[in-house]
Amino acid sequence: MDLEAEIRALQLDSADENNGVVVPEDHNADGVEKMDIAEEELKDEVQESVPGPDEQQASEDHDQEVLHPVHNPAKAKEKAAQEKAAKEEAEDEAEANKKRHLNVVFIGHVGKSTIGGQILFLSGQVDDRQIQKYEKEAKEKSRESWYMAYIMDTNEEERAKGKTVEVGRAHFETESTRFTILDAPGHKSYVPNMISGASQADIGVLLASLVGSLLIPCPRPSVAGYERGGQTREHVQLAKTLGVSKLVVVVNKMDDPTVNWSKVRYDEIESKMVPFLKSSGYNTKKDVIFLPISGLMGINMNKRIDQNVCPWFSGPSFFEVLDSIEVPPRDPNGPFRMPIIDKFKDMGTVVMGKVESGSIREGDSLIIMPNKEPVKVVAIYCDEDKVKRAGPGENLRVRITGIEDEDILSGFVLSSAVKPVPAVTEFVAQLQILELLDNAIFTAGYKAILHIHAVVEECEIIELISQIDMKTRKPMKKKVLFVKNGAAVVCRIQVTNSICVEKFADFPQLGRFTLRTEGKTVAVGKVTALSGATSSA
Repeated sequence: MDLEAEIRALQLDSADENNGVVVPEDHNADGVEKMDIAEEELKDEVQESVPGPDEQQASEDHDQEVLHPVHNPAKAKEKAAQEKAAKEEAEDEAEANKKRHLNVVFIGHVGKSTIGGQILFLSGQVDDRQIQKYEKEAKEKSRESWYMAYIMDTNEEERAKGKTVEVGRAHFETESTRFTILDAPGHKSYVPNMISGASQADIGVLLASLVGSLLIPCPRPSVAGYERGGQTREHVQLAKTLGVSKLVVVVNKMDDPTVNWSKVRYDEIESKMVPFLKSSGYNTKKDVIFLPISGLMGINMNKRIDQNVCPWFSGPSFFEVLDSIEVPPRDPNGPFRMPIIDKFKDMGTVVMGKVESGSIREGDSLIIMPNKEPVKVVAIYCDEDKVKRAGPGENLRVRITGIEDEDILSGFVLSSAVKPVPAVTEFVAQLQILELLDNAIFTAGYKAILHIHAVVEECEIIELISQIDMKTRKPMKKKVLFVKNGAAVVCRIQVTNSICVEKFADFPQLGRFTLRTEGKTVAVGKVTALSGATSSA
């Protein structure tokens, strides 16, 4: 019994030491070691996750800022000023790097809308799908060759008659220039509309379409509308008077079977037109360029003509000529002048026109003359895009406050408030008599319609001051009572209502004009002095 009790006691002691589990000696040692490593790693992780004093402070500051932001007015103001300055600098840089902008007016008798449409197609403004649509419409009206003109002539009256009635507008770009096409009416009934278009133009494109057809071959070349009393002649005179200083004469329809790119026909047209262009005041060596083209087929327009088609012409294409033309610079820092050609209501009063001088910014305070209404500029739109500022030469739509649209007429001028445009009822001018009706005499009491920038107003000649000697270009001493066709005269002109004009020497675009009677241009002139001008608000 004592032996059994002793064995049992030994077994119980062994069980107590190993928690009742018999574990081999080696395995027990590995377990203890792994447990120690795990404990060490856990300690390290806990220490790393606990932030140091600096990190804890920064975290607390950030939480505090998010929960309770501190407003520092001085810092906020400084930041806003910096942002505004950077934005203005970026705008100025964008304006400086902007392509130059020119207005091109198409004048002449036939083919202008077709060439305008072709330009828009070649410069990517109109796609093939639209061209196919216009071709179908033209075919339905039995006017297959008019489809290109449909791009420019958008109203039904124009499409039915094949005549441009209003001044069509469209935009296209070349590598260095942004152009606005003014497709002015060629028909005599719409010459006042043509004057409105030409008064905004920098470059004129004169269409000299060769007459000739398969049915009636033309043995001698002539130019449509160019005969005495024709519209093309009148348009050239008007263009020069209205300030179109550069002229591109495009001899169109050179691909006609009766012409077939003939150099003889082309040269004869050029020799016929040069003397008339000279008599209209153009320097044919510096200011006039002749080009053979086919408007309908687009030959020699965006690419130079193939020598196989026309071996005798190696000059530039139409697009190259437009790109290379230099026009007189305008002053972006001069007093602001924008003659208003149209107005409408659109979330306020919107006026349209071309900037002739100075620059305009959103927020500017300006004045509308001659009714002296102060206005504020709310928004400026250029080629459909909203802009913050614009310089001279741009065609703009300007939204203004301070005046209702019914108080604005075409011919009013959006002007600098500091140096407004003068408003007059009388002025002195130098006139060149072109062709009086029925060989009438030009004397005091003669009445006509005055066209000056966008102004159309009845006027009366109240005094002939002196006649100008055509050879010396100086006034003659002899007292003058009347003059006839071809004479030049200094006279005093009176209008019923106040109009905005400038001396030609100061602002050519606001100082040149035409006189028309019974739908015909009888004289062209320039303002030399202002009488009783009012220019302050």
